[in-house]
This record gives sequence, structure tokens and C-alpha cells, in this order.
Amino acid sequence: MKKYFYVITLQYLGYRFHGWQKQPTVKTLHLMVDRTLNFILEGKQFKSLSSGRTDAMVSAENAAIELFLQEPIEDEVAFLKLFNHNLPQDIRALTIREVDEKFNIINHSKIKEYLYLFTYGEKVHPFCAPIMTTILDDLDIDLMKQGAKLFEGEHYFKSYCFKPTDNGQYNRDIITCELVENTIYTANYFPEKSYVLRVKGKGFMRNQIRLMMGALLDLGKGNLSLETISKSLEQDCFIKLDYIAPASGLILNSIEFD
Repeated sequence: MKKYFYVITLQYLGYRFHGWQKQPTVKTLHLMVDRTLNFILEGKQFKSLSSGRTDAMVSAENAAIELFLQEPIEDEVAFLKLFNHNLPQDIRALTIREVDEKFNIINHSKIKEYLYLFTYGEKVHPFCAPIMTTILDDLDIDLMKQGAKLFEGEHYFKSYCFKPTDNGQYNRDIITCELVENTIYTANYFPEKSYVLRVKGKGFMRNQIRLMMGALLDLGKGNLSLETISKSLEQDCFIKLDYIAPASGLILNSIEFD
């Protein structure tokens, strides 16, 4: 039987979900997406795969799934409208396009960009909590900007992998890593100033961005030095870093497929 393949891009607010991957007894993004697909496809056989998993409370501006069907979608515009009509309000489908059987959303070469949104110095409006981390300590932002640039290029990231093993592949290439003032997200209840760590690369390990952000926050607090971060990126060097930045500040911003 012929199969049909589609890539659907999604936005979601991850704050009330236990990550992407289906898990027993908890509400996850994949569970809600598949429930909706099962309803609008009226029980027809299908399968969906994500380009990658996001952790609990992590959000996405542009995530992607591959949908496998045994019958074609006759009207993609109508399908997308029906899909959105039935998805929860914190998940939105953006686009749909047909791909061929050679496309593999997991193994296909791709570049991902993540954003980490944070502010510091004082307690802020509770409405910020779903997408912004608040650090109550003072931070040296200029020093953190210097630290962010140390991550750019090809380095050994074992120190930035959650529960690393001795046989993992830890050499990774970071295309962009910069800390800038936030001009992307605005709201009348946001603090006067907030900041974004922007990280772009071909592949990331579990909790890598949050461990990088945690190191930068420790740097800004004076608990870590630039020299320690540089050392942690040297070949075959492992420095245990304990601070994993909160998940709710992390946003998958974009995915580019080669």
C-alpha cells in the first residue's frame, strides 16, 4: 500500500505539559497532538514523529512533526484549519507540506535555534512565568555576554550533557551563541529589561542549552569564571556542572532542514 508523508510545523506553550514524549498518566504534547489527529482523521491509521523531544515546560515557536498516512490529504488548507480547530489553545499548527519517502524527520540534517529568555534583580509579574526565568540575584550581564561567545565554534561539550557516559559523542559545533537584550517578546506586564540567550547549531544533547545557560548564570553571579568555562570545553575535559537553568525560559525558535 502506498504511503503519504507530510511535515507539519507547530507552535506550543509548554508550561502545562510534561514535555513532548508520551508518558503514562501525564499530559504531554505528543499525546494531545495524536489525540487530535485521531479525531480529525476519524480513526484512520496514521503515525506521527517529532524532529526532536522537548522537556517539560519547554515551549516552541517552530517545531516540526512528520505525519505518515495511507491516504493522501486532498485539501491541505482545510486539513490545517480543522486540525487547529480541534487542538488545545496552547498548541497551533502553522504549515503543512508533502514530502517524499526519502525524508526522515529524525535523521534528516537540520539546524535548530533555541532562545532562552530571562530577567534578573527583582520579582516580576507572575504572568511572565510560562516563558521567562527570573533570577533574583544581581548578574554581570557584560561578563555573561563574553561567556556566551566562548561556546561558539566546535568544542567538547561533555560537561553540558545530562548524565553523560564514557562512550558518547560530545564534539558539537555551535554556529551562534550570543546574549542580547530581549526585543523579541514584549508585554505590558514584562519587566523593563529582559535578556535572550540565542543558540544555533546542528545538534544538541539532553539539557545542553539549559546547562550552558546555567553556567552563564553562575558566571554572572560570580560563582564561575571565564577560565572555568573555557576549560570545560577542552577536548576530553569533564567538569561537573550542577546548575541546570529552569525549563520554562527555553524556547525552540526554529528548525531548518537541509
